[in-house]
Amino acid sequence: MEGSSSSNRQSLNHRASQQTIISLLELDPSPIDSPTPSEDKRLQDGADSDGSDTIMAASADSTSLKSTTTAPGLRTHGGHGTIFYLSRIQRYSSYAMSIFTSLHLANVSLIPAVQRSVPSSETYLLMTREIYQTALTEPLLVTLPVLAHVGAGIGLRLLRRRENMRRYGGATPAMYALHRSQTERRGAAAMSLWPPLSYISASGYAFSVFYAAHAFMNRVLPLAVEGDSSNIGLAYVAHGFARHPVVAGVAYTGLIVAGMGHMVWGMAKWWGYAPSTRGWLSSAVVVDKKTKRQRRSRWLSVHGAVLFAAAAWAVGGIAVVARGGLQDGWVGKVYDDMFSRVGL
Repeated sequence: MEGSSSSNRQSLNHRASQQTIISLLELDPSPIDSPTPSEDKRLQDGADSDGSDTIMAASADSTSLKSTTTAPGLRTHGGHGTIFYLSRIQRYSSYAMSIFTSLHLANVSLIPAVQRSVPSSETYLLMTREIYQTALTEPLLVTLPVLAHVGAGIGLRLLRRRENMRRYGGATPAMYALHRSQTERRGAAAMSLWPPLSYISASGYAFSVFYAAHAFMNRVLPLAVEGDSSNIGLAYVAHGFARHPVVAGVAYTGLIVAGMGHMVWGMAKWWGYAPSTRGWLSSAVVVDKKTKRQRRSRWLSVHGAVLFAAAAWAVGGIAVVARGGLQDGWVGKVYDDMFSRVGL
């Protein structure tokens, strides 16, 4: 009995010792707050040193900080780091895009769902184009926010990987992997210094592909072939569905699923409503039953909002516009010529 108790005590002490070391080494960047310049200078001095003891000391000092939002060497004169500003760009660009998204939702789905006809819905599309498709408003509401949002997301990922390399890669690479394996990642994923790829980020990258294809077919291709996009509207989309139903169906479904998943979950994250799945989708973190129920409830409610948003896009886009049929005459020939330019 005494030998067994001694063995258990040693096992517990060994585990606690590992967790203590990891807590001293971990510096998890948050996009909200930044340390003061004096505190960051101490952190930078520790990260630039070669010895692991110095890094551990600097990390221990940094536990009193709320968070670290910039990699060493990336601090700006205003006291905030590059990650801080990239996070703000990513957030507020999504708010700017919501204006265009709301107008476009009304044009291509809600109004056709009410009108039950493609020709009668074209008038409303032309009216709202005067809001978001002018030489001034299109860059402000569509092009620049999209480029800023995607660019900021990629930049944040690269900077956080660089931060992990600076803090863990030089002296204690195994401790970062040990921490990742004990919290949320196991196997090869725990050895990577890349930040974890969340569901929001993954859906965002997928949405970027579908969005780029959508913009190319509806804006870039008509400008390249015809010189303008005045003939491009709901009839063009209906013609594409009738001529190439599989390609159009996959593209539109991917656009809706990836887009609504990314937008709804992203907004839930900005507003602080997105739940953490740690503790009930992973055994690495233990939470009480009440917290599990609350997180499950929020998780289900956010997914319910995703389904509702996807249905809003599909009720008119798929049920009405996709069934509009082929266009006759010279308009149909113009559409076929544009499709042939991309091998369709």
